Amino acid sequence: MEDIDARVAVAADLPTLAELYRGLEKEMVELKEVWRVTEALPEPADRSLQELLSDPGALVLVASAFGVPAGFLVGTVSGLLPQAGGATHGVIRYIYTDPGLREIGVGEALMDAFRDWAGARGVAGLDAHVSPGHRLAKNFFESNGLTARHIVMHGGGDS
Repeated sequence: MEDIDARVAVAADLPTLAELYRGLEKEMVELKEVWRVTEALPEPADRSLQELLSDPGALVLVASAFGVPAGFLVGTVSGLLPQAGGATHGVIRYIYTDPGLREIGVGEALMDAFRDWAGARGVAGLDAHVSPGHRLAKNFFESNGLTARHIVMHGGGDS
């Protein structure tokens, strides 16, 4: 789609990334407050995003739709256990599309760009972090060929 673009983020994108990240954070904390201390970026998030931009093992993508910032993705490539013979897998840590720009192909553009990046690194498969109750994210990843393989249970405290 020519009106939707996903590209590697650069330092000049930090304000946009930070704003999009706060949208993701708000959405996730509304689902499960514990996300803020278990899955979120270490605060200050701006600094964490800046560190990710300079991490050679990470990919930070930013997407636009019709010239407007629309979403972002943070992913990595990780090694599997030694018995996998050196195989790696791509891990999508965060993917977010502005709610007003969903269902027009922004997420797909981010996924395609991540698959290209991970594929160029010879990954054996992809993982994506999805919180329970986030039906839209689960449906999105399933429509992209991913299925659940691990569920983390949490309890105690005031979560």
